[in-house]
Amino acid sequence: MAFLYSVLYVVVIGVASHYIGEALPRRWFRYDRFPYRSWRWEKDGKIYDKLHIRVWKDHMPDMSRVMKDMVPKRVGKCPTAAEVHRLVQETCVAEIVHIGLCLCSPVIWLFWCNWVGVLLCGIFVVCNIPFMMIQRYNRPPLVLLAQRLEAREERRRRKAAESETAN
Repeated sequence: MAFLYSVLYVVVIGVASHYIGEALPRRWFRYDRFPYRSWRWEKDGKIYDKLHIRVWKDHMPDMSRVMKDMVPKRVGKCPTAAEVHRLVQETCVAEIVHIGLCLCSPVIWLFWCNWVGVLLCGIFVVCNIPFMMIQRYNRPPLVLLAQRLEAREERRRRKAAESETAN
């Protein structure tokens, strides 16, 4: 029975975390602030290359492929700075949702109250860590892309304004 309760709990908090994540105001999520900004030791996400994240990250489950109300986790062919900034915010939301799931893991121990509960809590946390790593790996290049797109869009606006005043 404890196993059934554990599975039900994981399913319920997994589904609830999706809706909570979607409901959170995006203005709360600033990539340049704690806990989302890159730590020095992460070297703007490059540390994850040592774990070959580029090879396995696209093979991990992605809720945005299943849940159509989510922002797709892909950059389109001709993205705007605003679209990429939104994707950066979504990496922050995804990271905090997985952190929240890890923080909810001790409840599993309450169903077992022994070493099995501790083991299952540990497994639940370990299963969420790769998703947090993916967000931290993807965010710095996305921020850089957004900044480059902003600069390009600003140049185009200036050029359009200059040609308008010349006419």
